[in-house]
Amino acid sequence: MRKLVFFVGGAGAGKTTLAKALAARRGAALFDMDTMLRPAAVALMTQAGLDPSDRDSAAYKSLCRDLGYRITMDAALENVTIGNDALVIGPFTKETEDPQWIETELASIGATLEDVEVLVLFVQLKDDRLHYERIASRGLELDQYKLGHWHEFSQSSLVPRKLKWNIPAGSVLYFDNSGELDEQTIERLERFVYGAP
Repeated sequence: MRKLVFFVGGAGAGKTTLAKALAARRGAALFDMDTMLRPAAVALMTQAGLDPSDRDSAAYKSLCRDLGYRITMDAALENVTIGNDALVIGPFTKETEDPQWIETELASIGATLEDVEVLVLFVQLKDDRLHYERIASRGLELDQYKLGHWHEFSQSSLVPRKLKWNIPAGSVLYFDNSGELDEQTIERLERFVYGAP
């Protein structure tokens, strides 16, 4: 069965690192919302006279956020349509709160939860301090808004969430990624997504 696997969670949790490790191991298609939206976001923010490296302000969310998810999901769903497993990376804060969202997305390609296996990994860290340290250590210009508005950002983006989609409990993994990425970690993810060898 085709797989649509979401790596969701706050900034700095390691969503992309984990998804890339699994994609490399399994040859799955990878769709990172940050990567896919970046050229459009830079153009839109620049045209609006705003900071092109901003990825967190209210202005950015108004101009770019929904577009980023649409671009990412269209590409992922196109791959699912032709039988590829798709690994999708992003916070998906609003989407995971909508019980009907995933079924509506699948319906757009004539699919259902009966013929596409949807799995969700909530990637988390043990505390906000570790989020801050990891974000700061990346040294990315795109993270400056987060770090400069840390209290506001952490209160809105790093709060624990529960998935509201109508998928089995066994299809959701709340994954503490506070440790180092090692072979055992990748094997655990691989078992969750693909089952025991």
